[in-house]
Amino acid sequence: MKVIEVKQLKKIYNTTEVKVNALNGVDLEFEQGEFAAIVGPSGSGKTTLLNMLGGLDQPSDGEIRIGGTNIQTLSSSQLIDFRLRNIGFVFQAYNLIPVLTALENVEFIMQLQQVPKKERQQRARELLDRVGLGERINSRPAKLSGGQQQRVAVARALASKPKFVLADEPTANLDSKSTENLLDMMEELNRQENITFIFSTHDQRVVNKARRVITLEDGQIISDVRKEQETRTN
Repeated sequence: MKVIEVKQLKKIYNTTEVKVNALNGVDLEFEQGEFAAIVGPSGSGKTTLLNMLGGLDQPSDGEIRIGGTNIQTLSSSQLIDFRLRNIGFVFQAYNLIPVLTALENVEFIMQLQQVPKKERQQRARELLDRVGLGERINSRPAKLSGGQQQRVAVARALASKPKFVLADEPTANLDSKSTENLLDMMEELNRQENITFIFSTHDQRVVNKARRVITLEDGQIISDVRKEQETRTN
């Protein structure tokens, strides 16, 4: 089942000095349950593409369909609600709310969804258990290591029961052991629950784990490799 369909996606940034084609006619599809990495040099369009897929930025041209919905046709309030119910985000900087505990950070998304308190607390506890932080539910971010904060961020991303999770350089601030643990955990969630993960990354460790690697250069896809089936498009 197709989770995402992208057709001729373009993003142009106009500055006083130059016009930048951040994305230049990208065609792409993601199936349910993929574990994919988007790679390429700095300025290739990786983060721009991820922001487009997540509805955080608007394309200059082209079409993005998520679960059959053309997200460009949604109003601002509809898009916010759509993101809330369909997309999980994991950011390089964690983006946890410092005054909230781990449990409250994971609950926060469900609170926005108006999930009843008892139900959201139970799911938040289950998710924190799942990511190995069951004993740290009352800890605030400042009392957690970088790896632990990123695990809370993954639990929060999954709290809304999204169609897919977008992870923008999620291992950039982590040491090798934390990176290995985080990737193992996300791969397990992907395989056991068929959750789609899409990474934007420079990290070779993420690339090694991914079962599909999409390479961008100058805003265009130059290769798309599925590791189980070495298929390449140029």
